Amino acid sequence: MTPFKEGWFLEEDRANRLTRFLKKFNLIVKDLELLNLAFVHPSYAHEQGLPGDNQRLEFLGDAVLDLIVADHLYHRFPQLPEGFLTKMRAALVSKESLAKIAKSINLGELLLLGQGEEVSGGRERPSLLADALEALIGSLYLQGGMEAAKRFALPLLEPEVDALQGEGWLWEKDSKSVLQELVQQEGAENVVYRILAEWGPDHAKRYRAGVFYRDRLLATGEGSSKKEAEQEAARAALRLFKRQKA
Repeated sequence: MTPFKEGWFLEEDRANRLTRFLKKFNLIVKDLELLNLAFVHPSYAHEQGLPGDNQRLEFLGDAVLDLIVADHLYHRFPQLPEGFLTKMRAALVSKESLAKIAKSINLGELLLLGQGEEVSGGRERPSLLADALEALIGSLYLQGGMEAAKRFALPLLEPEVDALQGEGWLWEKDSKSVLQELVQQEGAENVVYRILAEWGPDHAKRYRAGVFYRDRLLATGEGSSKKEAEQEAARAALRLFKRQKA
């Protein structure tokens, strides 16, 4: 049940715009007013004296989206440890990522904003766009369950997952931590880093590090500091691991 009376708030033009949006994504809903509520910013509700806005739907959609993304990553990347799946999920459901998706489907055009938000560029504001996308997912969940929310969200999220993977994100973010998590899946022992060589003048030192597991050299890396060389060694070991799993 929505806080709006049928035919009072949802005018014909607005209903037609929402219907066109639904058709674009092959969505079916029973309650256009509940869908519309996903786009009602608190500033608009306050100015119009409306009894509700999209904040509660955003709260719900946030939780639904977390589950959708977690389930998808769990099945798509069976080789990745929990810690890294958590980092991927955080990147995908971040305000920046959600705002990017919202812009790609022109969600800003459907926002109902107060005058202040309108003149200050609220339709392009990442936080408002991300909130509206989460509220929309919450609305779809209430009307069609998890499957309805998933059918809408996953096709939009999948390119972002591909982008993370294609850019090497899986192996470039804090490679030492990622390698440690992967290795500890096999047992309690951890990898060990050793500086194998250093050269150059004091103001331009270079280092070569090796990463070892059970005294076996996995890979080496070079850098202008010991820490950078160790990260490069871990990165090289992860690339080797990736090839072995392919």
